[in-house]
Amino acid sequence: MPASKNQNYLHGAVILTAAVVIIKILGAIYKIPMGNILTDEGFAHFNVAYNLYNVLLTLSTAGLPIALAKLISEANSLNKPLQIKRTFKVAMTAFVVLGIVGTVVMLMFPTELAAFMMDVEASQSVFAMAPAVILVCIMSAFRGYTQGLSDMRPTSISQIIEVAVKVVFGLAVVLILQSRGASLPLLSAGAISGVAVGSLAACIYMGVVAKKRMKAEAARAGEVSPERQDISDSKSVILKRLVRIGVPIALGSSVLSIITLVNTKLVLGQLQNAAGFTYDEAKVLFGVYSKALTLYNLPAALITPLTISIVPAIAGFIAKKQFSEAKDVIESSLRISTIIALPMAIGLSVLSAPIMDALYYGSAGQGAELLAIMGIASFFVCLSLMTTAILQAGGRERLPMYTMLIGGSLNIVLNWLLVGNPNINIYGAPIGTLICYVVMGGLNLWFVIKKLPERPRFGRIFIKPFINCLVMGAVAWLIYPAVLELIGAGAQPDRLCVLLALGVAVAVAALCYLVLTVITKAITMDDMLLIPKGEKLAKLLRVKE
Repeated sequence: MPASKNQNYLHGAVILTAAVVIIKILGAIYKIPMGNILTDEGFAHFNVAYNLYNVLLTLSTAGLPIALAKLISEANSLNKPLQIKRTFKVAMTAFVVLGIVGTVVMLMFPTELAAFMMDVEASQSVFAMAPAVILVCIMSAFRGYTQGLSDMRPTSISQIIEVAVKVVFGLAVVLILQSRGASLPLLSAGAISGVAVGSLAACIYMGVVAKKRMKAEAARAGEVSPERQDISDSKSVILKRLVRIGVPIALGSSVLSIITLVNTKLVLGQLQNAAGFTYDEAKVLFGVYSKALTLYNLPAALITPLTISIVPAIAGFIAKKQFSEAKDVIESSLRISTIIALPMAIGLSVLSAPIMDALYYGSAGQGAELLAIMGIASFFVCLSLMTTAILQAGGRERLPMYTMLIGGSLNIVLNWLLVGNPNINIYGAPIGTLICYVVMGGLNLWFVIKKLPERPRFGRIFIKPFINCLVMGAVAWLIYPAVLELIGAGAQPDRLCVLLALGVAVAVAALCYLVLTVITKAITMDDMLLIPKGEKLAKLLRVKE
């Protein structure tokens, strides 16, 4: 596979991934001290409000940014600048309308929404989150525009701005409120207010960048002679295409967000009504679960940039009937995402106890066991995300919606049965999540095989990374207790000892995995050539043809 074929899309993914690494570092600066300040109970309020926000945001923006990026990529591949301009205008109008609806709902019914979620004390957090919906909708339109033109840098920079402002503002407000003796619900609202302020800052940046890019596109369109200028589709035709592509994607994504919301209510309700816990005990258990969720979401956050980049890349190749090139992108993206996500999943599971102790020292003990299950589930989340993006880019937008509905419904049923069992209680939530995403990922892979023009070769994608990760996990599992014994940490090691042993275990396991990846040729020279400075990196790692 010539490197030039996919260089742009993977370079874009690398840019986005670098941004995600920075964002996750900033997010750790935000969420870890926030979790310790808010305690397990206050973090439950925070997470309830965030889940409500995610549902309204998903309903508003899940499908249209992808649809917008896909349509703009197709128009750009066919050299139609006027089509690009009109497509963006139609999409922006739709985004604004949807964003206004979402914001108004959260502003007018915060108490009702929080009470529905079985946590009425989260109402202040719901209200504080409301302005972020309209701001993120507008920002998503700008991001979809630049991503469709294969320019991922504005999205990356805006994400960093968004999180940096959120961290500074949110932590400042929480510390001020804490010094004044504010209640946990008010502290949670103060923490979550940083989301709206960060969204405003990022939205302003994206608006400035998109305006400059539009001027450049307008100049390009003006250079074309009148007889060669493209004829743009009508606004109604563009809107219909946006809806036809975007609605199935939005519905599919909304299914998961709604199911997550239902599960939040279900878990809190079943812990109290069926498993026999008090309201305060249920809040603590859900807060611990929420902390584990933060870590469980890390692999998906690193894979999401790749899914964003492959949609316009695959769509562009398919628009030009270049099916072999599209298959190359699919194979490369699946292989690289597996090489990244699988070791993270194994690491989260094997080292769940020291990870929770290091980050949330003193939190309830169930967190380690919850994370051990959710760590494995995180890989199947990544697999579902990647295969969903592949199907969407290949014009099969409805299929992921069906798989999400099947997996999500199964998740709800399992949570109802398992969380309500006093002997299983909160552990039923990650078990249901694991089974849900195994089913979704498997169904998506089956559809990729059956419905796309050329079938990817899955053997070379999954087998070698899986074997390498098993060895890596065993190394991490052996090294961590050995280091604790070596430094004489005792039966109850303090936080510093845990951090030291964890750091050594992660470093040795990562080195082992890197060596195995090169020895087994799990990553190819073609893959390396797609990465910025990949040829030099391949020589350093001795990756051969």
